[in-house]
Order: sequence, then structure tokens, then C-alpha cells
Amino acid sequence: MGQALRLTEMDRIDAMIAVKADLAARIAAIDVRAPYSRPCDIASEIDAIRVIAHSNGLNPAVTVAHFVDSALSRGEHGALVHGWLAILRDAVGCERQDVQACHAFAAACSVRLAG
Repeated sequence: MGQALRLTEMDRIDAMIAVKADLAARIAAIDVRAPYSRPCDIASEIDAIRVIAHSNGLNPAVTVAHFVDSALSRGEHGALVHGWLAILRDAVGCERQDVQACHAFAAACSVRLAG
């Protein structure tokens, strides 16, 4: 029975690695197109990332996706989006999923908003 539990845990870890890799690829693709895309085009892709992150418990990524969406709603586009995507990429890769990690990423986003 112990081995069956380990395999299940390994499957969960493998699935999370695959989700994070998919999100990282999506972010990279957006980053390439960002200088030439309208904010509304990017917003739908960010929303898809947020939904995937939420359904997989990637809480800091959900937090940052909300901030990115707000920035896009304010009309940020082009090269300005690159910085937001860098924070989102870091949030996807974050190992911690607790409230403190969300607060830390929210603080980073707030600094970017004020800057």
C-alpha cells in the first residue's frame, strides 16, 4: 500500500510540473507577442492562465494574474507588459502557495503599479 501512495504522490507532482511548464510556455508566448498585441487580446490569455492556476492551487499566480489584468484594463501594452509577465512567471514557479506568498507577490505588483 505504501508504494501505491508514493506512486499517487509522484503522479501529482508530475501533473503539477506539467501544469507549470504549460503556464510558463503560455507566458513566454504572450511575452513574444506583447509588443505587437492589443491589451484586450492579451487579457483573454491572462484570464486563461488565471483559471488554470486557480484550478491547480497556484495561488500566487492567481494573485498576479489579477494585477496583470488590472494593468491591461488601464491600457498598459507593449514593453510595459514584459515586467508584468516576469512577475507572473515567477509566481507560477513559486513553490509556496500560502497566503504570505500571495501577499509578497501582491506587494511586488503594488510597487510596480506605483512605479
